[in-house]
Amino acid sequence: MRYERARKALIFWTVFVGLGAVAGAACMLIDPTGGIMGMDAMLPYFQKLPFADKVFQDFRFSGWALLIVNGLTNLTAAGLLLARKRAGAVCGGVFGVTLMMWICIQFYMFPLNFMSTAYFIFGLAQAATGWAAVVFERQERFDDGAKDCAHIGENPRRLVVYFSRMGYVRRQALLEADRTGAQLYEIRSTERTEGTLGFWWCGRYGMHRWDMPIEPIGVDLTAYDHVTICAPIWVFALSAPVRAFCRQAKGRIREADYILVHHTRGRYENAADEMDALLGLRRTGFRSIRCVTGRYSGQ
Repeated sequence: MRYERARKALIFWTVFVGLGAVAGAACMLIDPTGGIMGMDAMLPYFQKLPFADKVFQDFRFSGWALLIVNGLTNLTAAGLLLARKRAGAVCGGVFGVTLMMWICIQFYMFPLNFMSTAYFIFGLAQAATGWAAVVFERQERFDDGAKDCAHIGENPRRLVVYFSRMGYVRRQALLEADRTGAQLYEIRSTERTEGTLGFWWCGRYGMHRWDMPIEPIGVDLTAYDHVTICAPIWVFALSAPVRAFCRQAKGRIREADYILVHHTRGRYENAADEMDALLGLRRTGFRSIRCVTGRYSGQ
């Protein structure tokens, strides 16, 4: 489960940053002169900031700010992640951005230094891990709604064909089959398409516009009056398994329409035209549906 791996990585970042901030804040509050951490020579740099004559004559204000902004917040996020709360991933990512903003203030105050640069990179990694955790959690929580489709297979003259890596295209295929009573057929690739490695492997096929090897077509396509093909878009073009299916199905489908699912705002008529050319027919229609982590639009 990709979310579980991202959750554990985010726990590491929130605990690491949170405990570091608490330790730094404690040293500032115990010795406001900064001598305990060797920071007393850095105090003049704080005079660049607003209200320096009021709050930056020692490290008391900085200690409390560090504790609140980066310490307690990150430890709270770690607690939420350990409790498996959805808010934990969101908070962990947001607090990574907060850390980067904190370091940007240091970039303004201090000369370029290793410590500030390192913590800016830590914040970037934390924010990226939080974003990934949010996306992975939504993907793994996605429900294709199969249990609500009661009319699939009632019409033996219609067929819905689909390929789906994450379940988003499958959802649209199920809805179409339920609406028309069509039977369902899933295109299955013989290559790895699941998970993060599968994502990058599919991207390689998509970038080069290659056919991806698929299992032999296990249905008599000539037995159907109409076929609906549901396909994802990969790298702004037709996905590789569906391209292979269309090439193999040429001359065996009488009439077809298409449902294309993607995550951008494009319409992708180029993919529909390619399917026409591969199948040797003219489509009766097609729908372009945008899907962002399971949320559809453009239907």
